[in-house]
Amino acid sequence: MLKKVTARHFELTPEIKATAEEEMEGLTRFFDRIISAEFVLDAERHRRIAELHVKVHAHTLSASAETDDIITAITAAADKAKAQLKKFKGKLKDKDPSEITELTDSLTRPETDVDGVDQ
Repeated sequence: MLKKVTARHFELTPEIKATAEEEMEGLTRFFDRIISAEFVLDAERHRRIAELHVKVHAHTLSASAETDDIITAITAAADKAKAQLKKFKGKLKDKDPSEITELTDSLTRPETDVDGVDQ
């Protein structure tokens, strides 16, 4: 899973980044074929907004939360995304598993050939 954390209008501390990455890693407990997850953290006057975009199969799930503390917003957004992943996993049981595996493998394959061997 590719993970990305972006901060807008404030300095991203290691503690905040670690919390966001930990929450993104926790998403795999609910659905193990996540392609990528991205947190966009924003700080305005008295509001802290956390948006989480999760790419799975052919969909992008989005969850956001707004509180006065950025850590609380990260946790709330991750909880919303977990609920969406549970629902998505239930719907996915009706699909063809080989098609999902092929798409996931093609999207997570590295762009460059690190071994120098053609694939």
